[in-house]
Amino acid sequence: MKAIQFTGKGQAVLADLPDRDTVPEGHALIRVRASGLCHTDIDVLHARYGPGGFPVIPGHEYAGEIVALGSNTAGFEVGARIVVDPNLPCGVCAYCHKGLSNLCSDLKAYGVTHDGGFGEYSTVRCDQVHDIGALPFDVAALAEPLACALNGLGAAGVGPGERPPERAIIFGAGPIGLLLGLSLKARGAGSVTMADVNESRLTFASSLGLDTAVSGSHALSSRRHDFELVADATGVPSVVEKMIDLVSDGGTALLFGVCPPSATISIHPFEVFRRQLKLVGSHSLNRNIPEALDILKADDGSIARLVSHRLPLEEMLPFFLAKPSDPATMKVQFVSE
Repeated sequence: MKAIQFTGKGQAVLADLPDRDTVPEGHALIRVRASGLCHTDIDVLHARYGPGGFPVIPGHEYAGEIVALGSNTAGFEVGARIVVDPNLPCGVCAYCHKGLSNLCSDLKAYGVTHDGGFGEYSTVRCDQVHDIGALPFDVAALAEPLACALNGLGAAGVGPGERPPERAIIFGAGPIGLLLGLSLKARGAGSVTMADVNESRLTFASSLGLDTAVSGSHALSSRRHDFELVADATGVPSVVEKMIDLVSDGGTALLFGVCPPSATISIHPFEVFRRQLKLVGSHSLNRNIPEALDILKADDGSIARLVSHRLPLEEMLPFFLAKPSDPATMKVQFVSE
């Protein structure tokens, strides 16, 4: 089968790999129909996400159909249309027992430590797949990044059944920032503002029904203490540092973007104390795929618009090796007919 394969740190190739002869017990062989590119895939390529598991097929945002099953897979059928939850927690550590499987002390994942979705086929554990019904494969492949956004909102106190904020702002109008914004709207938030320095991205965000603001502008900096929820989806430390001043008394700052591990910021502890602020982080997803699928099935098509490129596997390799220069590039997917 053809696949994108990371053969070593910084080395990515389009490989022709042997087909699997048998499917292991408890596993399904998936024909991949859509697989999305994430910045984490680039981190995996450069061994910035864990120790690296080379050689490995990247891709942790993927959907497809079951074409073969191993033994002990009762309840699953060939032909089922599914999406994959890529996280493979150990299930026995203290964090798994607390329900924080995304913080598992020995966390593995498809596309990171195990072969993932940037190949024609993928072998996955059956307990890691979810039925997508009639949802298009390219839309279903958005369930994983959407689930990450939902996990972040849950950490920020905007989980199912919790009161949504009246005013929220997200810095970074890229795909993951927009998923945060659209998820907040789906949860019933009053106004959701996307902040960015790129006008074309702000125009796109506005077309999705989201409010917009120019990051760093006087108009935005004048809204001190005005947002119940402020979230960063840029991973830029200076943005994180400045956004805290926008959080209203009793509000929450969500650190969602991936800042460099060695980066530091300055905060005023007195402000956190006096204004009873909450600073929270979020990592990956934590069994949020079913809720993500519910949102995708109810969506009016706005979330599907985040996919800007649907490409054959042969055209995907350049996106792993160079950052897209066009700000109109949103979610890039490998799709197969």
